[in-house]
Amino acid sequence: MNLPDKPDLAGPIQIVQANEHNFELNATALEEVLLQKHVKDLNVVVVSVAGAFRKGKSFLLDFMLRYMHNRDKDSWIGGNDEPLTGFTWRGGCERETTGIQVWSEVFVVEKPDGDKVAVLLVDTQGAFDSQSTIKDSATVFALSTMTSSVQVYNLSSNIQEDDLQHLQLFTEYGRLAMEEVSEKPFQSLMFLIRDWCFPYEFCYGMKGGNEFLDKRLQVKHNQHEELQNVRNHIQHCFSNINCFLLPHPGLKVATNPKFDGRLRDIDEDFKKELAQLVPLLLAPSQLVEKEIGGNKVTCKDLLEYFKAYIKIYQGEELPHPKTMLQATAEANNLTAVAGAKDLYSKKMEQVCGGDKPYVAPADLKRCHEEIRDYSVSYFRSVKKMGGKEFCQRYQNQLESELEETYTNLSKQNEGKNIFYAARTPATLFALMFITYVVSGVTGFIGLSTLATLANLVMGVALLSLCAWGYVKYSGEFREVGTIIDEVAEALWVQVLKPVTEQYMGDNMRQTVMNSIRASLTEQGSQQTRLKSD
Repeated sequence: MNLPDKPDLAGPIQIVQANEHNFELNATALEEVLLQKHVKDLNVVVVSVAGAFRKGKSFLLDFMLRYMHNRDKDSWIGGNDEPLTGFTWRGGCERETTGIQVWSEVFVVEKPDGDKVAVLLVDTQGAFDSQSTIKDSATVFALSTMTSSVQVYNLSSNIQEDDLQHLQLFTEYGRLAMEEVSEKPFQSLMFLIRDWCFPYEFCYGMKGGNEFLDKRLQVKHNQHEELQNVRNHIQHCFSNINCFLLPHPGLKVATNPKFDGRLRDIDEDFKKELAQLVPLLLAPSQLVEKEIGGNKVTCKDLLEYFKAYIKIYQGEELPHPKTMLQATAEANNLTAVAGAKDLYSKKMEQVCGGDKPYVAPADLKRCHEEIRDYSVSYFRSVKKMGGKEFCQRYQNQLESELEETYTNLSKQNEGKNIFYAARTPATLFALMFITYVVSGVTGFIGLSTLATLANLVMGVALLSLCAWGYVKYSGEFREVGTIIDEVAEALWVQVLKPVTEQYMGDNMRQTVMNSIRASLTEQGSQQTRLKSD
């Protein structure tokens, strides 16, 4: 591929595209950005902005672009009548950015130590819009977090508890996709609180933001375990976490449909704090190089990581992230399933538990069906979330697990049958007796070949019986014992049992017939005597 030193015209490049809730990497476009000759071998700094949709992410990134183009000037923020250009943005309530975009111009910055690094700015699709699933939002946020060295989490007005829970979900979704997860798999996270309305409690900027964040992420002993887990998870996921409080940009920005980013229309407080925020992220001394597994990543390395990560999210390796309602409904139904299974187990324990004698298979099956129906009725009686079809899926799961439990109980019950335990030696003794008789008869009538074969089978049966006894006594060579049991079982089922049942059936029929004949004969004799009298 013949790549230019620098792009002729810089602009946003779509590198991850959303296609019917599946994400695809535009590898060609990403190669054109990351494999430019002047940056491909430089360590990369990736600054990404993510968060809910319509909260001004692209608007913020365009001020970052303005800083990167004017960072050597005294006033980088621009003139009062200079429109804001770069990543596309607009007012309104509908989403603008989809997937993940990067700025095609990769900026080369010399750090105070003299090393040059490449700076890449990344814009992401807003989470929780009306067209995205929870998996869409989790995938975009996770990809952004996994590939960035600084993740800006863009929030409005405050840090709500659901913001922390969503952050926990999204970072966990990203952590699961990483094959080697260090103690803290991600690098820097900045909570950017837009439209902060409480400067009298915590002042604007980084100082007030970090004080506010410390209070929000504080783990207290009297907190519910769920709240503690969320905070511990976030703190263990990122190497560095801070917060910046940014004021509202003003009513003209929020309500004027023709607003195009001119500083004249933005409140002074916002411009003042913005002038502090952007250098905290992009000043040469503040740049955070991307690291994975403790190794710094170059631009060409980052391309390979994007390719690897996108494959994971295209496959079925990861579970689908659930909404809070789905997770609660699932837990609710699983609790009902566990309760019904426990009820079944306790009832069946009273019928065929370890200290109970052998139960006839027909009686055991009848008890199983009654207790199973009772357990399923219990499951239905428990109040559950998720709707009829959702709950039916868990009822089917319950019924399947109860049948599996019954199968195991049947095997345990069969093991209590003394005749079952003696089946192998009895079968081998029967085989030895039969072959002994056959050997004697065939030898007597001169069929020496058959007699020899019968003696050979009898010898094998005798050796098998001795080996089986040793295995049962010593517990060694259990595989040999299993094979002998299986062969004996096959002989019993295929040969001896049918013959026995046939013989017993014939005898029983003969006995019944003889009884009937005797009864008829007796009735005939009585009638004859009556006639004589």
